[in-house]
Amino acid sequence: MIIMINGAFGSGKTTTARNLQKVVPGSMLFDPEEIGYMLRKLIPEEMRDDYERTNDFQDIDMWRILTVNIAKEMKHKYNKHLIVPMTIYKPINYDHIYHGFKDIDEELYHFCLIASEETLRKRLTMRGDIIGGWQFQQIDKCVSAFRSNKFEEHIVTDKLNTDDIIDVILKRIGGYSSKD
Repeated sequence: MIIMINGAFGSGKTTTARNLQKVVPGSMLFDPEEIGYMLRKLIPEEMRDDYERTNDFQDIDMWRILTVNIAKEMKHKYNKHLIVPMTIYKPINYDHIYHGFKDIDEELYHFCLIASEETLRKRLTMRGDIIGGWQFQQIDKCVSAFRSNKFEEHIVTDKLNTDDIIDVILKRIGGYSSKD
């Protein structure tokens, strides 16, 4: 099984993924952000195609390719369920990764954590992100993109705590309540 936990920065993806991993037996976290950080270090900007020269590593073509390839290798080597937190709102990346994951494991779930712009700003501020910084600059485009049916199954998190979000996910994947 692969569980994708998508959403804007500040929607609760990473916290949800970490806590979900504790209650889903035989699971491990796989964070594609780490692949992005690696690619930034390995591929000098002047070697990248023009469209890859942005402040978003998801614009580097190799990121989506390696995300799928590494997930495949992790499933093969460790035979664990993967819990994958990531903000992935660009259709080309989402489609490639979603379909790549589906080829790896037919039991694929995608949850998109949705929150209002106000809630996201508040959460980013509370966690210490720089007001006006990169994560804040992504709010509008993420909120807009995630309204699409493409990114269903939506979980509105404005008034939910992490355990509530986990309960929604566990019920959908046929698990149990995190309060059990």
